[in-house]
Amino acid sequence: MTKEIEKWWNEASRCYQEDNKMPQKSAHYGPYAPDENELKLLGNVRDKKILEIGCGGGQCSIAFAKEMAKCTGIDISEEQLKFARELAKKNKVSVKFIKGDIQTLKGIKSNDFDIVFSAWALQYVPDLTKCFKEVYRVLKKKGIFVFSLNHPFNSIFYDKKPEIKRSYFKTGKDVEVEIWPDGKKHIFVQYNRKLSDIYQSLMDANFFVEKIIEPLKIRKDYWEKDFPLSMAKLFPSTIIFKTIKK
Repeated sequence: MTKEIEKWWNEASRCYQEDNKMPQKSAHYGPYAPDENELKLLGNVRDKKILEIGCGGGQCSIAFAKEMAKCTGIDISEEQLKFARELAKKNKVSVKFIKGDIQTLKGIKSNDFDIVFSAWALQYVPDLTKCFKEVYRVLKKKGIFVFSLNHPFNSIFYDKKPEIKRSYFKTGKDVEVEIWPDGKKHIFVQYNRKLSDIYQSLMDANFFVEKIIEPLKIRKDYWEKDFPLSMAKLFPSTIIFKTIKK
C-alpha cells in the first residue's frame, strides 16, 4: 500500500476516532448496513481464529474477541494501531495488533485462519487481486472471507449531494487534495473499481462467492455527516461480500 495512504491515516487517526466513536458490541460493515449481530455472516465465532485486515481502530476485532474469538488485526497505520491497542485494553480483551501491508500479509502463516474479515478498508488497496490471493493463502480450507467496502456506485457521486463527479467507468487511483482546519494540505488516496472488477479479483483468487449484499438499514448513523441518509435512499453506500475458500 502507498506511503500516501499510511501518512493520511496517521495524520487523521485521532480526529477520525474521536468523531466516529464506533461501537464495539458487534462488528460493523459501514454506512447504513446492519451489524454482524444482525447479518450473522460469520456464524458462531467462539474459538475461531480471525484475521481482520485493515483493522483501523480495532473495533471489529474487539467485538469478535468479546465473543471469545482469537483475533489478530493488521493495519498500515501505526496511529490507528496505537488507538486499537488502547481500546482493547479498555475493553479488557486480548487482540494481537500488528503493522503491515494488507496487500501482502507478510509474516502471516498460510492455512492458519478460520475467518478473514475486513470492513471498509479494501478501497485503499492498489492491487486487489494480489490482496485476495494472500487472503486465500492464509485461510484454512473452507475458511470464510467476509468484507465490505464503499459501494462502487456511491463513489461516483459527491459526498453530500446526488450529483455525479466522475464516470463509473473511470477506475484506478483517485487522489484528492484536502485542506484541513490546520491550513495544511493532506493527500487522500483511494482506488475506484467497478463491481465487476471486485468480482473478477475474487474469481482470480479462486474464491467461491456465496453472497453479495447491498443493504439499506435506515437508522441514526454515526456515518451520517459524510453519507447523508437522503442519498443513501437513492443508491447503496456499502456493499458486502461473503466468500469461501474452495
